[in-house]
Amino acid sequence: MLTYITNECMPLEKMLARVQKQHPGDSYLLVEKAYKFAEQAHAGQVRKSGEPYFIHPVSVASILTDLMIDAPTIAAGFLHDTVEDCPGITLDTIRQEFGDEVAQLVDGVTKLDKLDFTNREEQKAESLRKMILAMSHDMRVLMVKLADRLHNMSTLDFQKPHKQRRIAQETMDIYAPLANRLGLYLLKRQL
Repeated sequence: MLTYITNECMPLEKMLARVQKQHPGDSYLLVEKAYKFAEQAHAGQVRKSGEPYFIHPVSVASILTDLMIDAPTIAAGFLHDTVEDCPGITLDTIRQEFGDEVAQLVDGVTKLDKLDFTNREEQKAESLRKMILAMSHDMRVLMVKLADRLHNMSTLDFQKPHKQRRIAQETMDIYAPLANRLGLYLLKRQL
């Protein structure tokens, strides 16, 4: 039984073995392809911590692997920031390389990330509405976003104090309750 969700990079070989065990067949090849694509796309990028940026998508995909989710969602975990953060990579690039299903998941996560409001209450309400809309279309979008938030919470120390407070409050007000409603109690507790 799963008692803890990894918040660190799982080695690719372990991830592929777990995907193949949970989803027999060749779905692990999609995960491997997404790993290599994201690794190349994020080459040279660094996080505020000074670590290579690629650690973040690997951590997100590791969390999704721990949740025993399907290969397209794990692939989206690797690719969720490529459209926004990597020059020359568009949603069409993702669609051509990984198909419509993965592209739709990446697009859903990207849309959730583009929220920009000045009023905090409006921002919270609109965030919640967009997440619920995304969830009603495909719950896996929300799974990727929750994994993304969980890893980002573990690296909060590298943000300015006012940003730490804002992100932590948003996590408690929006993300943790959504994880709870989805029955992801372990994820909720870690958020």
